Formats: sequence, structure tokens, C-alpha cells
Amino acid sequence: MTDRSARGDLSTEDLAILLEVTRSLAAPFDLMSMLAAVTAAARQVLRAERSSVWLHDASTDELVLEVSSDIRHVRIPVGLGLVGACARDRRVLNVADCYADPRFDRQVDRQSGYRTRCALTLPLIDHAGALVGVMQVLNRIDGIFESADEQLATALAAQCAVALQRVQMVESLIEGEKMRREMEMAQAVQMSTLPQTMPVVAGYDVHGTFRPALLTGGDTYDLALVGDDLLVVLGDATGHGIAPALSVTQMHAMLRMAFRLGAGLETAFAQVNDLLAETLAEDRFVTAFIGVLDPGTHVLRYVSAGQGPILHFHADRGACSRHKPTSFPLGAMPLVRPPRVVETTLAPGDALVLLSDGVYEYDNGSGEQFGEDRVEQVVCGHHANGMAALSTALLDAVQAFARGAAQQDDITMVLVRRGLR
Repeated sequence: MTDRSARGDLSTEDLAILLEVTRSLAAPFDLMSMLAAVTAAARQVLRAERSSVWLHDASTDELVLEVSSDIRHVRIPVGLGLVGACARDRRVLNVADCYADPRFDRQVDRQSGYRTRCALTLPLIDHAGALVGVMQVLNRIDGIFESADEQLATALAAQCAVALQRVQMVESLIEGEKMRREMEMAQAVQMSTLPQTMPVVAGYDVHGTFRPALLTGGDTYDLALVGDDLLVVLGDATGHGIAPALSVTQMHAMLRMAFRLGAGLETAFAQVNDLLAETLAEDRFVTAFIGVLDPGTHVLRYVSAGQGPILHFHADRGACSRHKPTSFPLGAMPLVRPPRVVETTLAPGDALVLLSDGVYEYDNGSGEQFGEDRVEQVVCGHHANGMAALSTALLDAVQAFARGAAQQDDITMVLVRRGLR
């Protein structure tokens, strides 16, 4: 029994493996290389003998065995065997004794000569709810698969499903007007990583806005519940276009994976930073605010990697305090010590205001920028109307200031306000 299974948490080694896979899935890849990386990670992290991925052929409603160590391209109808049952019901199947389960189809064992003891089978569902395939892991080396294994496999399957969808998007866009289609593909990938709806947090009003200067942008944000806490992220990669979009997509995916698997703020930040340092070009980096808010205690713990200013609106005095970054940008260099984590408490009516450079540095065409003082004036004047309304007020103020000047940089806002009670 591993320490992870006994405690229900994740080792640093396993987290590093999963983040490495997540990073690779956010980068350019071909289908077979991506599936090989996923199955290899599944075997190592879940201590399994074998793993495979079955792709869903929607035209025939069949599953095609695409990656396996000994046989390939077996086709079965949805509903047949454990894999088919998993695809049909779209739920995780954890079977301790496959030959005792009436759903188990022995055909693949007969073809391969392999004896399946236990199996963990997971549906691959994309962000739109469509079935893209099934991942199966066989024969845990030291026993049977447990609930902790299901959690790990589910996180990995979620990443695999998104990556499979991305492959399909790429394949559908490579024909014709290549550059335009590449930009549209990158935009779709980037936009799919953003929250589709705002999380509901008792006692809080949260809102996020992203307006790229081009089809794609170097900004990203996240507002997501991680257990009982709220994950708050704003990121800004150097440059514009596809390359920065991929950079922030990598960061976003790795952070989501790390926090989903229970990593703490310090560990998640350090591992993501070091992986980006290995990946990004020397002149590339990502400024990012990464925070975790406990809605029960109202304590926000955060690391600001070159992202600033951080505005804290204080309701009791109707003014903002500004806070500087706490660390250098993500990916600029490997960390030699744990990041400095700052704690602050949101009092009733207080608001956290995170804005990318596209707001502060919006130029009106005469060399004058919108600036921090104007931002604070809008925040102080509109905070009581709700965060969605504050976002609209900030955008309106910027547009009025610009007097028709074109947007040159991405605009991203993350706004979190505690209620008055």
C-alpha cells in the first residue's frame, strides 16, 4: 500500500508526473504522441500494469482501441464490455474482479493472451458534455484500485478529454485559410479554458471578464471552487497571438490540475513555475496572481508573480490600498526557495480588484494612459452595484477615455467582493 493510498493525498513525484502530462497536452502534439503520454502517466501514477485509450466513433457509435501495448484497432459497440458500459452510462467503473463481473468482455483477453484481474474504466467527456472516448487502466500492481486512484484517474481523464477535443479541433481547422484558421483554433482552445459560468460562493459576488486585443490573447483568468475554497487566478503572458495564448493555456491547465489534486498554494506555484521555466523561450514569461480564498474565514492567501498592482478596496474607509508583486514572473527562472505567500482578510463590503495591463496602460492616442488613479475612482464609485456592473463601468470608462483609440493589449478583470453581512 502506498502512502498516497493510505492518506488519500498525492506525492510530490506523482504531482510532477501529472503536471508534466498536463503541460504536454497544452502544447502542440500529434494524436498518438498525446495518447502515449497519457497512458504512460496513468500506468506510472496508478501503479498499473497496462492502460489503454478507446476513441469514440460517433458515426457508428463504436469504440476503437487506439492505444494498447499488444493489439490495436479493435472495434466494439457502445454498451459491450466494461469499456462499452462506461461509455454508455458515462460513469467511472471500478471493478475489483473482472471475470466475476457479467459486463466484462473476455474477447480482448483472448486476442492478446493477457489476463485481466481488476480494471478502472473512465469516460472521456469534453467541456461541452460530448463523449470522446474511454480510458482504461488494468491490474494494479499491489492490489485493487481504490477511491484515491479513482480521483487521480478522473483528473487525468479530464485532461485527456480536453486534449482529444483539441486534436479534433486542430484537424478540422488545418485546411484552407491556414493562418486565420489557426487563430480561430487557438481562440477556441483558449476560450474553452475560461470559466463558462461564475462559481456560486456564499456571501461573495465574483466576476471575470476577458477581452483579447486580437482573436487570441496572452491573458487568462480563473475563478473556480476547489473544495470549499475559491481559486482566483489572473495571468498575462508576454506578447500577443498564438504563442502567448498557448503559454497561458499551459499555465491555466497545470494550475487547475495541481489544485484539483489537492496541492497547496506553495507547491502548485513552485511546480508550475519550474515546468514553465523549462518550456518557455528565454524571452517569454507569464505574470500571474494566484490566490486561494477561504469564504468561511474570509482569508485570502496569494502569490503575485510580477502581477500588479493588486487593489484591495476597503469598504470601511471607501478607498483602495495597492499591493506590489511578491515574486518574479512565472517561467522566468526556476525557484530556489518556496514562494512568499501573503495573507489578507476581506472585511464586509471589501473587494479584490485584479486587472491586466490592458486596462491600466490603455492609451488614448495622445500618449496618456488610463492609469491607476482612474481605476480607483471607478472602483470607489461603482463597487456597491455588484462586480458585473463594476466590470461594465470600468470598460465604459476606458472606452470614454480612449476617445476611439484602438485596443492594443488584452483586457482581463477578476473581481471578488465580500457581502456586507
